[in-house]
Amino acid sequence: MNGMKSIVITGAASGIGRATARLFAEKGWYVGLYDIDMEKLEGLAREIGEECCCHGVLDVADTDSAEQALAHFTGKTGGKLHVLFNNAGILKAGFFDELGLDEQMRVVDVNLKGILNCTYAAMPWLRRTPKSRVISMSSASSIYGTAHLAVYSATKAAVSSLTESLNMELERLGIHVSDIRVPYVHTPLLDTKIRAASLDNMGAKLTPDDVAALVYASLGNRKIHVEGKGMMPLLMLRRLAPMAVQKTILKFIMMPR
Repeated sequence: MNGMKSIVITGAASGIGRATARLFAEKGWYVGLYDIDMEKLEGLAREIGEECCCHGVLDVADTDSAEQALAHFTGKTGGKLHVLFNNAGILKAGFFDELGLDEQMRVVDVNLKGILNCTYAAMPWLRRTPKSRVISMSSASSIYGTAHLAVYSATKAAVSSLTESLNMELERLGIHVSDIRVPYVHTPLLDTKIRAASLDNMGAKLTPDDVAALVYASLGNRKIHVEGKGMMPLLMLRRLAPMAVQKTILKFIMMPR
């Protein structure tokens, strides 16, 4: 991978991670494909070409697994890591009091602790690579908590807050930190029997390719929060009439149609 820029993608086996891996490989990057689904990773690696990627099992919620994955990748790149894309995430939809606590704790483990594990494990390699970046998947629900997605929303709000803090802290090391905030994306993450009312009312209008393009485009700017299509109305409402946000969500998103 001489001369190639390098990116590690968590949750690379499907959805946004898979689309991002394909796009970055097409752009000439060396891509690290990591996920818990080894079979799908192997298929993606064959598609991309072994000369352009490496792959391995990674459970982001496990500290040792994160360290092993980053060591594996940087062993292939001569210690270089230009971008860490914290994409892995899960969603459990339903009323807070009706979902199992273990299910909700797993959302915290993957969506928040997973980013902590992988970012911390990547730090030695990010420090050694000039103009490196950490990009994490957040969500529109980080702007204002969404009913039926209470814990998911909380983790994404935490991701956006962490992004802001780390961007300030890591500037001294030349590392830029940002997140991607988008509404629902049509991915396997939404394949659940229990659905949020907001999903049924709003639909998933973005594709994984749309988000992959957003990730790639973000490399050309210094934004901290990179917002996708459909975010502006919520952002404007939150900025101009913060007290009206909850009423608007309840009226136009949460109520059955």
